[in-house]
Amino acid sequence: METSYELITVLGPTASGKTSFAAALAEKMDTEIISADSRQIYRRMDIGTGKDLADYTVNGKQIPFHLIDICEPGYKYNVFEYQHDFFKAYQKIKAKDKLPILCGGTGMYIEAVLKSYKLLDVPQNTELRTALQDKTLAELEQILAGYKTLHNKTDVDSPQRAIRAIEIEEYYNTCTPGKNEYDPLHSLIIGIMIDRELRREKISKRLHARLNEGMVDEIRSLLDSGIKQEDLIYYGLEYKYLTLYVTGQLSYNEMFVQLETAIHQFAKRQMTWFRGMERRGCTIHWIDAQLPTKDKIDKTLELLYKQDPSIHPNIKT
Repeated sequence: METSYELITVLGPTASGKTSFAAALAEKMDTEIISADSRQIYRRMDIGTGKDLADYTVNGKQIPFHLIDICEPGYKYNVFEYQHDFFKAYQKIKAKDKLPILCGGTGMYIEAVLKSYKLLDVPQNTELRTALQDKTLAELEQILAGYKTLHNKTDVDSPQRAIRAIEIEEYYNTCTPGKNEYDPLHSLIIGIMIDRELRREKISKRLHARLNEGMVDEIRSLLDSGIKQEDLIYYGLEYKYLTLYVTGQLSYNEMFVQLETAIHQFAKRQMTWFRGMERRGCTIHWIDAQLPTKDKIDKTLELLYKQDPSIHPNIKT
């Protein structure tokens, strides 16, 4: 017989509404959220990463969240660090006798903690970086395609990130992780499924809104504070294309069209990763994004009760 759930995971592509749902669920269950977003960890990178911190206030209550705003821009955070930071937050929440909610769209982060991958803290390889520095993104992606081990393709959308991914694979070819530091987690996984055309519509509308909210000024402020162009470009998507615009390498229209296309492609890669998780043994219970929040919560609680009726004593009636 399977053990009780140790975690609830809420995942989905960008613009699916997973954060607002997870926050509403956390309020209902009187629990806390651990973010699984590879860019929301950075301070002052707010609009471009879509932190939407207002989503964490539900019915006037601030929902506690973890692993957001924990690093300075320019730092190269990695999945090894995420795994360790996640389990620190997870253990703190469990110590309060609460069932944590993991929420995000970075598939590699999610899978690394659910399956407790053996990971290494990979250092920079200067010689390798020099050998790869003149290659195009397409050439780097072709190199990556030759590796069989697990790496995060969802965020490889710039040469810098592709080189880092290759660097990781090369290190794993020569070094083997010792033992699992953590046990795998038995999680109820809820996937927020959004129709492709609706997702595209929401992405485009959201991009316009974020540009109007001051996303360009956010990038200018980061550059003015001393963050290097290449470091912002490394973070991909909004930070890549807006940096190219602000520094005069793209026109506004070129930036918008290329960024919009890149976000659509990113959402597609996220779904590819989640489908891969299912093939690798993760059971994802997909819920329609267009359902009312209450219905989503009811479906989730029904799944919890089915596994263990005593698992969530803090749920409000």
